Amino acid sequence: MLSAIALVGLISSVTAHGTVSGIVADGIFYEGYNPSYQYITPAPITVGWLIPNDLANGFIAPDAYTTSDIICHLAATNAQAAAPVKAGGKVELQWTPWPTSHKGPVIDYLANCNGPCETVNKTTLEWFKIDGVGLLNPTSETDGYWATDVLIANNNSWTVEIPPTIAPGNYVLRHEIIALHSAGTEDGAQNYPQCVNLAVSGTGTANPAGVLATTFYSATSPSIIFDLYGTLTNYTVPGPALYSAAVSVTQTLPAAPTASSTGVYTL
Repeated sequence: MLSAIALVGLISSVTAHGTVSGIVADGIFYEGYNPSYQYITPAPITVGWLIPNDLANGFIAPDAYTTSDIICHLAATNAQAAAPVKAGGKVELQWTPWPTSHKGPVIDYLANCNGPCETVNKTTLEWFKIDGVGLLNPTSETDGYWATDVLIANNNSWTVEIPPTIAPGNYVLRHEIIALHSAGTEDGAQNYPQCVNLAVSGTGTANPAGVLATTFYSATSPSIIFDLYGTLTNYTVPGPALYSAAVSVTQTLPAAPTASSTGVYTL
């Protein structure tokens, strides 16, 4: 019989696409949820929402945009821990290796749980968009240079800033990639939403209005039915408008190491 650790490794080796495996909030690392954790007793408690039905590291298709699966992924259930972060602080989402062919936008939302996120009914969460990056250069690289290309170049990670204006409280961060490699035909786009519990502190007072995740996207939107392999000119990131006080983060790689006179590499 396979050990739990061996089983985790086997499942990870045969799956594709990706999940958020780690979260760094205000410089502190927290483990994301891996669907294989369901086979470990006791299962690790993570700040990432539980998606045990996603053993294939799969996606949510446009025909499910009006179902609860689009909220935090397939049959997602509440995380039982939260990562503390200050309003104005940064959260880094660390993905398992993302395929270079799966180009598309990276989008982030927040929803105030108005109480414990561990017990909130996900279908009642009202989300406001705090980040959305799509096509950055239509002619650079094959099929354009997208937010996903930036994510890959940054060691499969993406950083988002928690708006400094929002009121303290318990929030769910909804982080999502929409892969467009099969989006040339209806129902071909692939959504990969991942949710993380955050305990936000600070002195802000704003409570931005939000919308239900089941209203985010239209299956027939030109941002969802999109020919990645045609002549690219522009792309509109789908979903509701960006929160007016959202802060754009420049995704940057760490400085290249250089050798010192002693032969020790420094950053």
